[in-house]
Amino acid sequence: PSASPLLFPRETLFRQESGVTYRIPALLYVPPTATFLAFAEKRFSPRDEDAEYLVLRRGRRHGASVQWGPVEELSALVLPGHRTMNPCPLYDATSGTVFLFCICVERGKTERCQIWRGCSAARLCYATSDGGGGWTPLRDVTDEAIGSDLARWATFAVGPGHGVQLDSGRLVVPAYAYYVHGWLCGVVPIPCSTRQHSLVFYSDDGGRSWHKGALVDGGRTGECQVAEIGGSDAHQPLLYCNARAPQGCRAVAFSADCGQRFERSARCKALGEPPRGCQGSVVGFAAPGGAGDATTWLLYSHPTDRRRRRDLGIYLNPSPLDEAGWWHPWVLQSG
Repeated sequence: PSASPLLFPRETLFRQESGVTYRIPALLYVPPTATFLAFAEKRFSPRDEDAEYLVLRRGRRHGASVQWGPVEELSALVLPGHRTMNPCPLYDATSGTVFLFCICVERGKTERCQIWRGCSAARLCYATSDGGGGWTPLRDVTDEAIGSDLARWATFAVGPGHGVQLDSGRLVVPAYAYYVHGWLCGVVPIPCSTRQHSLVFYSDDGGRSWHKGALVDGGRTGECQVAEIGGSDAHQPLLYCNARAPQGCRAVAFSADCGQRFERSARCKALGEPPRGCQGSVVGFAAPGGAGDATTWLLYSHPTDRRRRRDLGIYLNPSPLDEAGWWHPWVLQSG
């Protein structure tokens, strides 16, 4: 396209300081109050194991500008002896509730250590807020949502990014797990076949109870984001999953039952991935009137450089079922 999109003025929301690093961002828009909620992890260093807790900045939209408030430290949203990671907010338009999902990981337990031992040190937690104001204490729903399958999960995480509410009212939180497919038996069993799989957690009762969908089969899939799109059958929407994956490109999968099961994942060569991968984000929105057959278009944000994490861009796909439908990206941030 020849025209450039309308962009808000650029502003750094979380700035690295001496001894403090911010990583793993997540952004949620709350329509009734025209408010953006921007989350990140506060860390002592860039390393995952040095995460401490989550932070938040609120932005109030005024026309073509956003007025951002100060950094709020969510230091109360922790489990004793754990670090809080991977913010994944979700807005329930039915009740006006903001859910902030995260994982709480035992201090001193690295992801590599958990995978090597085949024993997860992570807990699935969330807090709620009435529009993003004060927060309830964290609720640990690990046993409820994962159950006995946790014994085969070396570790797991939500998002990072944001969850969605489907037209049916279902609340959906994207996630991924390192699943132990096999063990070497001996005095101490050692996991010998552990692989990443994307999945979703979901609730059909406004967040009172949570369940997990099936693991995405196919190639290796990790951090993911989801969006509801129109399917080939106008009366059967699909849940689109866009996942971090190896081999130089993203992976996608579709679900016809709102995330309980996905088809086998497939590589999306139009969306490149740097060698070690990177967090990405996808959002669905109603197609402009008279713009074609698709009822929903997709926006996808990710580094556009296939060799390293740089040149953040945004991609548009007006035909979400078509892998080749992605337009050439706009680069939002060079470098």
